[in-house]
Amino acid sequence: MRLKRNPQDILISRLYAANQDNICDHFLRLDVRSRRARFCGAVNDNGILDYARNIFRGDSIVCGAFVDGRLRGVVELHGVFQFWASKAEAAISVEPDSQNIGIGDALFERIIAMAQNRGVRNIQMMCLKENSRMRHLATKHHALLRSNHDAVDAVLHPYWPTLASVMKEVVGETRG
Repeated sequence: MRLKRNPQDILISRLYAANQDNICDHFLRLDVRSRRARFCGAVNDNGILDYARNIFRGDSIVCGAFVDGRLRGVVELHGVFQFWASKAEAAISVEPDSQNIGIGDALFERIIAMAQNRGVRNIQMMCLKENSRMRHLATKHHALLRSNHDAVDAVLHPYWPTLASVMKEVVGETRG
């Protein structure tokens, strides 16, 4: 069953340890193809649960996309709480039935604003060459793409914080 929604039906909110069960459930709902796309390889349920339980390591920001109160997508930004975090790594996952309704784009925009507001100068994302959706999102947001044998490396260069980027994050947190 594919969800049919408008982007305004998608609620993006920062996630915390209290959301741990929702995050585990989200990752477990990813099918084999979505897991391969997100983790750049095969991952079983135990591997998914181990990863999800450690998602809030000390240098991460995690946001989720909710549709009808259910977590349907997750974006992670790792490396933001290091001293002068000039580089960070991002990863996005969206459940198969929730793709193509704007969740990935909304998550991407939020994490770019959050990185921008923390002075991150380079956001790096890695995806498989076959992951056309992620490549499209990266290109849409002006990422530089570099290909190697199996993967594509996408690098974004956020601007310095602006009033608009700060307000986007504040309003998003208030709404969430």
